[in-house]
Amino acid sequence: MVNESWATLWESVASALPDHPALVQGERALRWSELDERASRLAAGLSALGTGRGSRVAVLLHNRPEYLETVFAAYKIRGAPVNLNVRYREAELAEVIDDSDAEVLVVEGGLAGLADTARARCPGLRAVLQVDDGSPRLDGALGYEEVIAGHPPMPRIERSGDDVFILYTGGTTGRPRGVLWRHRDIVETLCLVAYTQAGMPVPEDAAAVAARAVELRAAGAAPVFLAASPLMHGTAFYLAQVLWLVGGTVVLLEGHGFDAHEMWRAVERHRVTTTAIVGDVFARRMVAALDDAAAGGRGHDTSSLRRILSSGAAWTPAVKQALLDRTAAALVDQVGSTEGGPTMIHLMAPGARVEHCRWVLGSAARLLREDGSLIDPASGEVGLLGFSAPRPLGYHKDPERSASLFRVAADGVTYCVPGDHAYVDAAGDAVLLGRGSLCINTGGEKVYVEEVEGAILAHPEVLDANVVGLPDEEWGSAVVAVVALQPGAEVTEAEIQAAVRSRLAGYKVPRRVVVVDEVRRTPVGKAQYAWAREVAAAAVGG
Repeated sequence: MVNESWATLWESVASALPDHPALVQGERALRWSELDERASRLAAGLSALGTGRGSRVAVLLHNRPEYLETVFAAYKIRGAPVNLNVRYREAELAEVIDDSDAEVLVVEGGLAGLADTARARCPGLRAVLQVDDGSPRLDGALGYEEVIAGHPPMPRIERSGDDVFILYTGGTTGRPRGVLWRHRDIVETLCLVAYTQAGMPVPEDAAAVAARAVELRAAGAAPVFLAASPLMHGTAFYLAQVLWLVGGTVVLLEGHGFDAHEMWRAVERHRVTTTAIVGDVFARRMVAALDDAAAGGRGHDTSSLRRILSSGAAWTPAVKQALLDRTAAALVDQVGSTEGGPTMIHLMAPGARVEHCRWVLGSAARLLREDGSLIDPASGEVGLLGFSAPRPLGYHKDPERSASLFRVAADGVTYCVPGDHAYVDAAGDAVLLGRGSLCINTGGEKVYVEEVEGAILAHPEVLDANVVGLPDEEWGSAVVAVVALQPGAEVTEAEIQAAVRSRLAGYKVPRRVVVVDEVRRTPVGKAQYAWAREVAAAAVGG
């Protein structure tokens, strides 16, 4: 198996396919030679700022070429990019920058004001590189293009598959946590999938990777990947990286929000073969756009699209079937986490009926009891989902939680156990129960209720609050707050929502606020979320 850094592998592909497209967004296209040179110049600029092996480079960008250029450059210096959610507020942003020990922040102009407030709280930040989008230059920031133009390409160096990168979670445990990975653990796993799907043996070194990429290009089989979902999340991030290994092209949409018509136009124009989405939030709009185009007399050409992948959000059967009925693509729905996976897979071949396709446990996944003993899936017993490979090193700066992430099972194998519960039903379908009732997954974003409750309780007119998730047709789950006010207080739903929005990302803001006389708690003061959910459902439906 390949035991190498992502950067070294991409460099080998760039040398082998210099004139082939690597990265496209709208009218802008970068050939492999151009991408490699720009990333090498940026790497030299980062080195001049004092960064090097083990350094962290925070990335606050929407999907744009500079995102992947920065990832490439960080890997070139044997450092690591840090994924920042563009929807964070100042405190959330500063927390991740500080926790990651980031030394440089790369930010687009439209988000620079947000970064300016955050950087004041991050003394370890050496520099800010601003990507020009027409916005005013942040005081003290370096121009991204100026850094690239001002440095010669960094010479290629030896690296190792043991180089470490970091990927931050969505905050299921109350705040985002950095998950540490060795390059080779992800490279080996994704290479196995990519080359097996291509019907090719897995290469053993960088030269063989380049040779496979050339072979696929020559056969017209190099993939074209459309990153419809954000690169700041694992699914699109990993797919972009592995498809580059096989000489593929990554296509990015131009809009910041998801526009399904733009997506289908990009599929048609660039002959996209694979795309990554976020469940129903994207898929419903994709179906509607196809229907709109057909009704207008000119349907979108989707014939090149062979695979649609989703992870991190609910993708309901009816919406899956609608896509199967309108395209010739296979659908792949996966349950995984920043800590790894997939633990469960729902694979639907082109033209299939969804009801005939089963959810199955991933090949490296098992069901475990709390004590680490293995569960026979045929028993129907609920257990914790664990997987043996790939496994992360653990959480950044959290040895106690890292230790609890791994369990040696009765079969002697070490499993990573993030906390998701599941079982296999009598029909043989794997059924996910989730990571506890306190985590709300809304449109692929994870919301920890106690964090939202804290923001609500900071309002001076609020006495008590519970936050729950209710089923939502578009977003999977909607955040709803059950609130008791101070005696005599009069506070509107909009005012409470504004109070939360001032502290937290927009996806954490309750979509509805239900006011009650008293928030029910146990005699020892613990929340009664079952009661709160009933009250919320009765008031708003769901």
